Amino acid sequence: MYNFEFEKPSTIADAVAALGSEDAQALGGGQTLIPTLKQRLASPSALISLNGIAEMQGVCVDDDGSVSIGGATTHATVAAEAASSYPALAALAGQIGDPAVRNRGTIGGSIANNDPAACYPAGALGSGATIVTNTRQIGADDFFEGMFSTALDEGEIITAVRFPVPQAASYQKFLQPASRFALVGVYLARFADGVRVAVTGASEDGVFRWSEAEQALNGAFRTDALMGLSINPMNMISDLHGSKEYRAHLVGVMTKRAIEACM
Repeated sequence: MYNFEFEKPSTIADAVAALGSEDAQALGGGQTLIPTLKQRLASPSALISLNGIAEMQGVCVDDDGSVSIGGATTHATVAAEAASSYPALAALAGQIGDPAVRNRGTIGGSIANNDPAACYPAGALGSGATIVTNTRQIGADDFFEGMFSTALDEGEIITAVRFPVPQAASYQKFLQPASRFALVGVYLARFADGVRVAVTGASEDGVFRWSEAEQALNGAFRTDALMGLSINPMNMISDLHGSKEYRAHLVGVMTKRAIEACM
């Protein structure tokens, strides 16, 4: 570690102003940033904590029935407070890491980081969520741009994430036991106007929608609708935990489990 300034603003406006200083970095739960600093892979001049901003905390149901979650809300809070309004999303939050991670990590930090094996990007993309920042609103389909890459501009803060609530949804996670990230995770949401299937943990390009499966399930919502469909392993992740082909196979397996859970 090295010397840096630390600020904990109490409003979004103060946080945005603090992030305007050269090389300042926003700090959510710090589950990725702090280890990065310890390894000296980043060297911000100041850390601007978002955890003291009350307007970025908590879970609420909007007038249109969607679930709005403050960007600084911890995974543990989502797991507890969204259980009645959006059970599948609450279940996803309850599977992230271990209790220490769930009580420190935040939804905004996870989505902004866009780790290719993180759970929340799949939940947001699968739900067709809207990412709300201090300057605009970005649909999930336009937000995730590749591994560790998003549409966020420098200094832009995720203040909230709004989730439309589907008729049925399920997150199926094949756990990598050492890291507790998803070796492959599939978030399936069934809306009145169609099915969305988002996959995390599998692709070198990060979270993605499996459009072929969506089309098949829109025609017939059952597991055998996926017969003959497969993921091309070409762009899948390959590491000591699983080959490209293994991950491609798991996408189909976890999608079928998600379908069964929604029936």
